[in-house]
Amino acid sequence: MPAAIAPSLPDLGHLAGQLGIPVLSQHTDPDPAGARTGRVVAEALRAAGASGSLVNHSERRIPEAEVGEVVGRLREVGLASIVCAGDLEETGRLARFRPPFLAIEPPELIGGDVSVTSARPELLREAVRAVRSVSAETVVLCGAGIHDAADIRAALALGTEGVLVASAVARSADPGVAIERLVSGFGPPTERTKGV
Repeated sequence: MPAAIAPSLPDLGHLAGQLGIPVLSQHTDPDPAGARTGRVVAEALRAAGASGSLVNHSERRIPEAEVGEVVGRLREVGLASIVCAGDLEETGRLARFRPPFLAIEPPELIGGDVSVTSARPELLREAVRAVRSVSAETVVLCGAGIHDAADIRAALALGTEGVLVASAVARSADPGVAIERLVSGFGPPTERTKGV
């Protein structure tokens, strides 16, 4: 998943049909399809054209057991999960669900002016080790305060394979230019992430 977007739920289906990149849900509930008024079920997301979902984002935390259920439900219907963790201990615990992607995002740095890559570089190194000790297949991402290409290069040098970004684009006067500047921080895709 070289680049993806996670829009608000009402926009998901429309954007999935219009964009040439994966479109993710911001949340998924663990429920199977059926009489589930108000719930966001994996089958409905797949039918809308989603490629996967964020799980346990800092703004939509869920119990750890439910994280495992959601990862399993998404896997069952062929959708990817990007599981979010706020600290090293949570990263290690959530890695046991073997999600395709796991993002480490210290909540105190989300939306701020300081990147996790400069404020807590050791956290990223240790998180990568923690995930690798449990799930070699999981792609480790970082988020929280990622603002520019230098932050992305630093994240990659610390062992992560990608980033989650919101504020740097959403708060930009020109989101397209902000995205181009961020993307310049990546080199060519690795064999592991190419075409995912």
